[in-house]
Amino acid sequence: MPLSLVSRNLVGASAVALCVIAGAGANQLQAAPAVAQQRETTTQLPSFTALAEHVLPSVVSVRVKADPRLVASQDGGAGDERSPDGNKENPFSGTPLERFFAGPKGLMPPDPKGKDKKGGSPGAPVLGQGSGFFISQDGYIVTNNHVVEGAMKVEVLTTDGRALPARIIGTDAGTDLALLKVDGRNFPAVTFSKGEVKVGEWVIALGNPFGLDGTVTAGIVSARGRDIGMGAYDNFIQIDASVNQGNSGGPTFNQSGEVIGVNTAIFSPSGGSVGIAFAVPAKTVETIVAQLKEKGRVTRGWLGVEVQPVTPELADSLGLRDAQGALVTSLMQGSPADKGGLLRGDVVLKINEGDVKDSRDLARRIAAIPPQTAVRLAIFRNGRREALAVKLTELKDESKLPGGKSGPALQSEIGGLGIAVAPMVSGPGGAPGLAIVEIRPDGRAADIGLVQGDVILATNGSDLFTPDALEAALRNARAIGKRHALTLVQRGATQVFVALPTGAS
Repeated sequence: MPLSLVSRNLVGASAVALCVIAGAGANQLQAAPAVAQQRETTTQLPSFTALAEHVLPSVVSVRVKADPRLVASQDGGAGDERSPDGNKENPFSGTPLERFFAGPKGLMPPDPKGKDKKGGSPGAPVLGQGSGFFISQDGYIVTNNHVVEGAMKVEVLTTDGRALPARIIGTDAGTDLALLKVDGRNFPAVTFSKGEVKVGEWVIALGNPFGLDGTVTAGIVSARGRDIGMGAYDNFIQIDASVNQGNSGGPTFNQSGEVIGVNTAIFSPSGGSVGIAFAVPAKTVETIVAQLKEKGRVTRGWLGVEVQPVTPELADSLGLRDAQGALVTSLMQGSPADKGGLLRGDVVLKINEGDVKDSRDLARRIAAIPPQTAVRLAIFRNGRREALAVKLTELKDESKLPGGKSGPALQSEIGGLGIAVAPMVSGPGGAPGLAIVEIRPDGRAADIGLVQGDVILATNGSDLFTPDALEAALRNARAIGKRHALTLVQRGATQVFVALPTGAS
């Protein structure tokens, strides 16, 4: 019998007493209940028995023998498998996954690779495991990229005890997904959900935590659209079902038996589940898997810009009514954006007919458009909306931002901001700029995140060669009633816009 939550509402004692008072008049008896009524409200919790029985055969354990030269770069030479108490050395030190194990608290993929527990020399193959699931009856399996990365041999273990050799069809590091294939027919496949996931709905997560094959855990959808710092395409579903080491690549199902996401990472201060897990949404998985199946890799559209979110302060300095869109901080020379007429300081508001919420939304939307596709951009420039046509090209994994800067000369203090600046002998990439050589911790510039060493390149669209030019730009902004001035700042190789306070009330 299902568990239930029971609440009882009892009629007040005074009303009960009214019913039994001897000699009470008829009107009084009619005004009160004859018997104290006990109302019982029952809310049944769902049973997952039938659902688990239906989907469990589709889930597999993925076992990997990896090249030690590749795994060595992932485990920092520690060699040992991370234990649930989280006290082992970070096995992903020096890699993009390092942040998931950094410090006593943080995010982590729930299946780090490590040495076989039986031991092994530094040159021996490294064994790892994760989870996966069949998406077709002819043997295609979805898992995580980090489960099979560096694999020399991949084997899947089905729920009926078969060990099947698998080959990697394709992987995508951007979304941490991989597609495998085993030979055979009539495998128990599952389908992806087509609907929108709702916060609060019941889900179950399946996988092989700590090597315990066929484990089922239950919970709810805690949130959607989570950015956990894995990459530009973060859009995770957060669930509170228990997910642990070995669960990576396993599916999360809704109550209809459809896959709503692929379990990829957990937040954990200890290495075990604390009820915060993250899954790649089914819509993303389906799109990526289709490309991997067709050509073994993923191609993404490329615009060629660096962007940042529009904060309320930046919106004020730009003259935008709402804080939305993606603010262009730099363009790659010869990129589609450059050729299409985008400029630094433009705010991208729409792609074709779709609104751009923020910089992450722009990255996801552009990446989802095939290369060589012409798109229409609605932008905000110099106080008015404009339209541009841009033809996207293919995204390449290259670093295109210039770097390097020269030392400052004489410094000058900028009143009201709590900074001292000095003209650059040669700004980054040959551009002008004012280096922040001193900053007061309690000043306005420090309050918005500026630090010593930052280079102020331009304010309100005007390049800055001298401290007087910055002072003049701030005065001009104050004169027209702006509380903030749009200012381009370079830190290292990265350029971002900030809303510099003007001192206007």
